[in-house]
Amino acid sequence: MTRPDAAVRLRRLLTIIPWIVDHQGSNLDELAARFGIKVAELERDLELVPFCGLPPYTPDRLIDCEIVDGRVFLRFAEYFARPLSLTPGEGFALLAAGQALLAVPGADPSGSLAAALGKLAGVLGAGDGMAVELGPARYLEPLRAAAEAGERVEIDYYTFGRDELTTRRIDPRAVFAAAGQWYVDAYCHRAEDDRLFRVDRVRGVRPTGERFEASSRGGAGATGPGGSGIFNPRPTDRRVTLVLNASAAWVPESYPMESVEELPDGRLRVVLVASERAWLERLLLRLGPAAEVLDPAEVRVEAAEAARRLLVRYG
Repeated sequence: MTRPDAAVRLRRLLTIIPWIVDHQGSNLDELAARFGIKVAELERDLELVPFCGLPPYTPDRLIDCEIVDGRVFLRFAEYFARPLSLTPGEGFALLAAGQALLAVPGADPSGSLAAALGKLAGVLGAGDGMAVELGPARYLEPLRAAAEAGERVEIDYYTFGRDELTTRRIDPRAVFAAAGQWYVDAYCHRAEDDRLFRVDRVRGVRPTGERFEASSRGGAGATGPGGSGIFNPRPTDRRVTLVLNASAAWVPESYPMESVEELPDGRLRVVLVASERAWLERLLLRLGPAAEVLDPAEVRVEAAEAARRLLVRYG
C-alpha cells in the first residue's frame, strides 16, 4: 500500500519544482515559509527530486538538484516552465477551490480572482450553473482573526465521534476550507497535541488575552498550508476490516481507507480506521446487512449492542 503522505508530497513537489525553476537560487528558509512546511520537510522532499524526470530516465533527463549555501538550484527541469495544461476535472477542481475562496467573508467579488475564475468558467462551459457551498461556520471570522494575530482562544467544541461538548484552549495556526467544510489547524492544550477542528462544530469562541508563537509547534498535517490530509490516523487507532455489498460501495468514496480490494463476487473488502467507537457504531447501524465485520471480532459485539440500545430507545 502507498504510504499515506506520498500523494501529498508529490502534489507539493509539483508545486515547489516550478517555483524553483522560475526562481533559481531560492533560499531554503524562504521556500519553507512560502509553502508552509518546515525546512527539514523541504529537504526531505528535495531529496526525491533527482529521481524525477522523463523517459528514458537517462542522467540528462533526470532533474539535478543542488543546494549551495542554503540556496536551491535545479537543472534539466525546463519542461516545468511550460504553461500548465489542465484536464477538465482539474479545471473544475480549481474552479471550485477558487469559488470557495470567494465565499470567505471579506473577499472581493469583483477582484482579480473573480475575473480569473470567470474566464476559467467560460472555458469549461460552467457559466453561472456552478455553485460551491461550504458548511455553516458561525465562528469563522473570530478564529481567522485569532490565527492571523497569533492569539490563544478558548472554544466550546462538539466532538461528533464521542457525542460530547468540551471546552478547550487552542493556539489556532491556520483556518482553511477543504472537502466542503472549514477547518482550524491548532495546538490543543487539553489534548497536549496538534488537532484539526471543524469550524461548524465550534459552539463558542472566547479570547484569553494570551499569545503564542506561530512557529513554535508543527501542524496537524491537514489539507491546508503544507498539510497531508483531513484525517490523519494514529498508529494506536483501531483498524476494522469490512466486506461491503454493492449498495455500500459509497463507503470507500466517502471515508479514508487503508486498503480497498474487490472480491470475485463483486463485493469490497476494506480496511478503515475507527478512532472513535461511537462513529463506527453509527456507520455500521447505517449500513446494516450491507456490511459484514471480519475483524476484529469485538466490533461485531459492539455493533449488536448499539443496535439493541437503538431498539430500546425507539421501542
